[in-house]
Amino acid sequence: MHALITGGAGFIGSHLAEALLTQGHVVTAVDNLSTGSYHNVKQLAGNANFKFVYETVVNEVVMDRLVSECDLIFHLAAAVGVKLIVKDPVQTIETNLLGTELVLRLGRRYRKKVLIASTSEVYGKSTAIPFTEDADRVMGPTTKSRWSYAESKAIDEFLALAYHKQFDLPVVICRFFNTVGPRQTGSYGMVIPNLVQQALAGQPVTVYGDGQQARCFCNVKDTVRAVMALAAEPQAVGEIYNVGSQEEITIGDLARRVVARAGSASPIVTVPYDEAYEKGFEDMFRRVPSIEKIRAAIGWQPTIALDQTLDEVIAYFKAKP
Repeated sequence: MHALITGGAGFIGSHLAEALLTQGHVVTAVDNLSTGSYHNVKQLAGNANFKFVYETVVNEVVMDRLVSECDLIFHLAAAVGVKLIVKDPVQTIETNLLGTELVLRLGRRYRKKVLIASTSEVYGKSTAIPFTEDADRVMGPTTKSRWSYAESKAIDEFLALAYHKQFDLPVVICRFFNTVGPRQTGSYGMVIPNLVQQALAGQPVTVYGDGQQARCFCNVKDTVRAVMALAAEPQAVGEIYNVGSQEEITIGDLARRVVARAGSASPIVTVPYDEAYEKGFEDMFRRVPSIEKIRAAIGWQPTIALDQTLDEVIAYFKAKP
């Protein structure tokens, strides 16, 4: 199989590329390196089955050729990270909407299956825990740019399902819940890389808000395993699947665990959301997925505990120059 990965030099994309190559597939990764890094895929450059293309996903001329040559598209390219979303909402909306629209249009042109990476953010401020794929969504006002990412990804989902319904395009949608692991950067507000780097540097470990907000963190290897299995499952076409761990932890407890496992003496300090992001910033108190649907479809569930994931991230940053 020849797989095209948009955002292929990103955190999840680079791990997916490795896994596909290990199984003997051919992989083309396209990335404009705005949030990804060539360093993530540099070790793959010597593999005859791997090709990297430095280009934006909205360049139709290049994307047309790449889509025509592949068998399957993993569309992971997106604006990511709360800090980037707040800082540059125009890039967030345009990248997510225009990139997905082009990928779907080209997928239809050449009859290619498209796997769309979505996000738990689409559930918004819902309190119907655990979130099921067909649950109602609760969004904040359009005056708060924080919600632009969630809404743009929801439109991506609507558009993908419309292409499936109207043109019979084979699409699969994965809603990722806080995927973490080596190579994830803290530059755009990702919590675990930030906590780990602060702890290893002996700096104050910063927790936004009061630290009582809770999340579930899924190891990237488990996420990639789910994505590949869903891509290969015919019954998954036209469906949405949550992909995430159900091991819930508050961010305050997460910070304490990171400090302990890193052997750090760093103090833990709280930072108000208004200082961390923008005035009036809204966050979700809990975000827990239901994984019954994906378990029934492909028998998937996470296998890597949070402590092992933290140890992997700590080891990665210790080894990184």
